[in-house]
Amino acid sequence: MADGVRARTGVGAVGAVHDFDDLYAASFQGLTLQLYAYLGDLAEAQDVVQEAFCRAYARWKSIRDYEDPVLWVRRVAWNLATSRFRRQRTAVNFLRRQREEKVAEPSPDRVALVRALAKLPAQQRRAVVLHYMAQLSVAEIAQQEGAPEGTVKSWLSRGRAALAGQLTEKGI
Repeated sequence: MADGVRARTGVGAVGAVHDFDDLYAASFQGLTLQLYAYLGDLAEAQDVVQEAFCRAYARWKSIRDYEDPVLWVRRVAWNLATSRFRRQRTAVNFLRRQREEKVAEPSPDRVALVRALAKLPAQQRRAVVLHYMAQLSVAEIAQQEGAPEGTVKSWLSRGRAALAGQLTEKGI
């Protein structure tokens, strides 16, 4: 670090004078061990303490005058650790609520119907689905599709006939 940035601190709790590098070297391991005991994860404890020191470095001009800058760093590290605990708890609670729903497999009849519908021309398939599944009238389908009612009736008739042929072949 440049000499201008290496500011001297006031007298600390141990009665020694430290610059930021000395403070970091003397305090990092002890703070990390404290946070490791709290978090139960060494890598996470190191991350939290490192982040606290990064924040202290960014504010070093004011923190260096504190009686014991380590107290500030320790408080920030503990606050960061508590925030991580809260985020983890929130994530765990969210995941607990996200249970996988078991959906019954489709019946063989349904699979056969879907396959048979897929073989119909698009207009016939759309008309059959809208009429029998969406329960729209011929007039409503005609209005939606922009076609005359007679054409919709034709699509339905041809679609039903094609479906009947396909499904009777399969014994459904």
